[in-house]
Amino acid sequence: MKNLKLILVSFLLIAFIGCEDDDRDTKFVDNAEAPSEVSLQFRATQDNSGLVTITPTAVGASKFDINFGDGTGQSVELDPGQSVDNVYAEGTYTVAVTATAINGLITQVEQQLVVSFQAPQNLEVTIENDVAISKQVNVTANADFAMSFDVYFGEAGNDTPLSANIGETVSYIYQEAGTYTITVVAMGSAIETTTYTEDFEVTAIEQPIASAPTPPSRAEGDVISIFSSAYTDVPGTNYFPDWGQGGQGSGWALFSLDGDEMLQYINLSYQGIALADGTSVDVSQMEFLHLDVWTAEAVTDIETSLINNASGTVTEAPVTTSLTPNSWTSIEIPISDYTDQGLTVSEIFQLKFVGTPWAAGTVFIDNIYFYREATGVVTSMIEDFEGAEPTFTTFGNIADIEVVANPDQSGANTTNTVAKMTKSSGAEFWAGAFFETVSPIDLASYGKINVKTWSPNAGAVVKLKLENADASITHEVDLNTTVTNQWENLLYDFSAAPIADYSRIVIFFDFGNAGDGSEYYYDEIELVNDSGSASLSFQDFEGVAPVFTVFGDIPGIEVVANPDQSGVNTTSTVAKLTKVSGAQTWAGAFFETETALDFNTYSKISVKTWSPIAGAVVKLKLENADASTTHEVDLNTSVSNAWEELVYDFSAALAADYVRVVIFFDFGNAGDDSVYYFDEYTLTN
Repeated sequence: MKNLKLILVSFLLIAFIGCEDDDRDTKFVDNAEAPSEVSLQFRATQDNSGLVTITPTAVGASKFDINFGDGTGQSVELDPGQSVDNVYAEGTYTVAVTATAINGLITQVEQQLVVSFQAPQNLEVTIENDVAISKQVNVTANADFAMSFDVYFGEAGNDTPLSANIGETVSYIYQEAGTYTITVVAMGSAIETTTYTEDFEVTAIEQPIASAPTPPSRAEGDVISIFSSAYTDVPGTNYFPDWGQGGQGSGWALFSLDGDEMLQYINLSYQGIALADGTSVDVSQMEFLHLDVWTAEAVTDIETSLINNASGTVTEAPVTTSLTPNSWTSIEIPISDYTDQGLTVSEIFQLKFVGTPWAAGTVFIDNIYFYREATGVVTSMIEDFEGAEPTFTTFGNIADIEVVANPDQSGANTTNTVAKMTKSSGAEFWAGAFFETVSPIDLASYGKINVKTWSPNAGAVVKLKLENADASITHEVDLNTTVTNQWENLLYDFSAAPIADYSRIVIFFDFGNAGDGSEYYYDEIELVNDSGSASLSFQDFEGVAPVFTVFGDIPGIEVVANPDQSGVNTTSTVAKLTKVSGAQTWAGAFFETETALDFNTYSKISVKTWSPIAGAVVKLKLENADASTTHEVDLNTSVSNAWEELVYDFSAALAADYVRVVIFFDFGNAGDDSVYYFDEYTLTN
């Protein structure tokens, strides 16, 4: 029997209007996803009565509505964990369930139910070792006239069966590998059942089935590689002595997984890597030692020692790390963990590995290298409000600027004093303030200005404007706040500003809205030159186009010839998004990257965009594979009918393997047939 499932996810945009307390209370509702993994479990009483117990399950559901599909039109509402009974005559039925999340998003599933008073026939059972999870066995059963099946896995001390609908799969992880008697009992509404028994050999996974994570791109001077295919190894590092002791059967070998070579240590006791005679490396300028380690369950910890030979005196220091069984453990050891033990790290010539327990199990090691974080960002402070206060000029009917004690010494700003702007009730929408610098601002050497800001609301436009002495030459850039009641860095790009001796810095908070008494803070206005930091393009639409998924009633994304090869984007092909009339306010599209985005090296993503209107919100959202961790940033277009580069700051994103990149144009407004273009996604700093 085949289960027929139709999943329909309905999105509702919920606007919460009210006080800040209400916003805080309902923030988690805004972020809730539609229920997933929605399913119905059927269980019949085996007495020819047709009584079936229906149990709905889902992730993220607050309630379920069950339609029995028996022609009566009857339905019932259930809470998570509840079940309902219904009596069916013999026949085939389509049972429907609507799972609802706390914010009203729904997922609908239809599932086929066969009620028969005949004993199950033609029972077919598939029993397999899981290819990715050690000692896990997956059992699937199909039969005519069957509704569900039980599986007894035959492990001593566990006679409780696991159940599933016919046609589905039941999984079980054994404590130990070996041969077990597995029994499958198929059942329907009939009194009679049908049984299948098999002696099955359960196997353990003793070696990795996938390579270690790919190391990020790093500048040559920022990494010293000992054993890694991603970087150039130090000459003479292909010498791997066996230091096993005491007849423990220890040893090492090169293990190849689909062409990817790694080190394999057997019965890890006292083994490691030695550079060739007379070869050593100076890692005193590095910040971390990285290695990836895979092991089955036997080895719980690995001790990694650096051995130094400064001036002929051999010294060493160990660091112990716990390992996650049956998966890669990426280990990052600060070099300070070694130097704090008194070790000199200028002439490292050996690395030593010791396993816990001693001389037990097999360990695979790959990607052994020292590194430091990317360098190249240069800054110069313009004003930090810690010394003599500048002379402020306010305009637009706001109160005077005050330099006050930092009201929130946390997060991105722990300084003592900051500037406070109160946008008084009734102040003009363009109200703001400026001060003048002692000397002209050096945009020739820097190009960007960073300002730390604190706002009571997210999405407020913070306009930064530069003027020369008589305001005959000006340039302004808008950015939006992305957090509430906390400090964040806003990095303004003034590289397109006309050449001038800018000496006046003007700032506007919540530009475009009249004053309502809100208080804003700002601090550490700083020139930034990050051109020395390498950037990494991860999608430019010039090769094979990624697979796009669209939502919100817009047509598919097209990769087309660049309609405006000018300004900041003269590439050949770009992506086109048409927000057709009637499309949802939250319509957009996403694609997935082959590997997780590298936010260890980078903190921002730049995207080149083309919009027919200025002021449109372009939301960029990142998600991990199952969307359990997400982070989104809003920026506004500042030009119309021209390319511009939007730089999104993801430094506040939670650590995760982000592989899904979602973009929304003119977020918050329904579709009107406008056409938008985007291109050149780049990781940057």
